[in-house]
Amino acid sequence: MHKAAGQAGELLKSLANPHRLMILCQLLEGERPVGELAAFLDLRSSTVSQHLALLRRDGLVTARREAQTIYYDIASHPARRILEVLFELFCAPEVLCQAVPVPANDD
Repeated sequence: MHKAAGQAGELLKSLANPHRLMILCQLLEGERPVGELAAFLDLRSSTVSQHLALLRRDGLVTARREAQTIYYDIASHPARRILEVLFELFCAPEVLCQAVPVPANDD
């Protein structure tokens, strides 16, 4: 159980970065090249490549080269399942039309 908790913690750590999370959300729709991800995120390709390198190191994405272009896709089934739940809770069209409640600050 300790090993599984450690693996879950590593997965959540990778998902905790907003840019990496948005990259993975885009990859839920299918493989994408770096340039397309960079344009979506409004980041430099080199910055997106650094995030993808970390995700690849953590086993969350795979890369496939076609001529000069490298395409990335989600490699991890657990990450895909978590992302699908997060998408359903926070990004689905019906959710975006509703205000997300902000927890009260009881300080």
